Amino acid sequence: MFDLEIYELIFIGMFVVAFIFGFIAQQKQFCFSGSIKDYLQIKSTKRASSVVMAMIVAIISTQLFVYFYDIDLSSSSYFKNNINYFAIIIGGALFGAGMMIADGCSSRSIVKFAQGDTNALITLLFIAIFAFASTRGVLAQGVNSVINNEFLISISSYITNFQINIYFVLIVLFTILLFLTKKIKRAISLYDGMIIGLLVGVSWFLTGYLALEDFENTIQVQAISFVYPSAKTLEFFTFFEITELSIGVCLVVGAMFGAYFSTFFNKKYSFGCTSQITFNKLKYNIIGGSLMGVGGIMAIGCTVGQGLSGVSTLLFSSFLAIISIGVSGFITGKILHKKDRLPMCFLFEWDDEKKNKPINYEI
Repeated sequence: MFDLEIYELIFIGMFVVAFIFGFIAQQKQFCFSGSIKDYLQIKSTKRASSVVMAMIVAIISTQLFVYFYDIDLSSSSYFKNNINYFAIIIGGALFGAGMMIADGCSSRSIVKFAQGDTNALITLLFIAIFAFASTRGVLAQGVNSVINNEFLISISSYITNFQINIYFVLIVLFTILLFLTKKIKRAISLYDGMIIGLLVGVSWFLTGYLALEDFENTIQVQAISFVYPSAKTLEFFTFFEITELSIGVCLVVGAMFGAYFSTFFNKKYSFGCTSQITFNKLKYNIIGGSLMGVGGIMAIGCTVGQGLSGVSTLLFSSFLAIISIGVSGFITGKILHKKDRLPMCFLFEWDDEKKNKPINYEI
């Protein structure tokens, strides 16, 4: 009855992966940019701890899948030849600034839209438009002139895009996690980071191992990402008759459906407070989305695409990308915070810090 091709099973599998991602991200409001905002606003490190936990689990699960199933990650986009670190740094800086200006990165915008923030749809549309424009549209020539600049590539070639030792990376990340949590028992509450990190490993397995059984269709080895997939989703729905379904479309649609389904079980995160924002939020969504669309292409990924999927490969360039995104996001967040342009609708604190405090999610 259900005689499916292998590539169709992979599409379904990646949709399920994204569905679970969206569900968990909505339940716990998992967010890279939000973790920066939490610290700037109330010095909370809870969501930042979830992000670091996701990195740790993504690395461990991916490397275990690579070891036991002999998955070749070198054919993924992260291992591209003639790497340009300058483009990655510039792209990361653009993306980091954009995610704070728009109040959410690409994956966060998907979740926010699914749970009722219509402004997040504007962000998603401009991410998709500018990502498409940067790859195949009016901005492609300019963006490619930076990415493929021979002088910048020649300078970058002095440092090979090597894989960092996994033990060194894990020691650093566990140290950061301990610093952020302060108490070891708090790590148990970070199940959102654990699940999302595991999803990265599963996605590498689906596209890197299961896809080898399909001799008729070529499926690129890839994991979870949302910037270029947003452009592919826009292309798919715009040129449906001439554009084939892709993994990128499955990721975006799956995450959106997962986050929406989650709202039936978790209704407390609504965005009524956005109506009280006095500054031009729409302008910020447009500017932020545009910066993320261009930046995500230049940096070869977003906070999830590089921060989890890329980092799980242990490549130097991926760590450079997420550091660039983080530094730019932090600086932009501080500037916005000083200008009172960093809205925060909900409090995200450790459970043991909420004792004797009234339950109030809006500030």
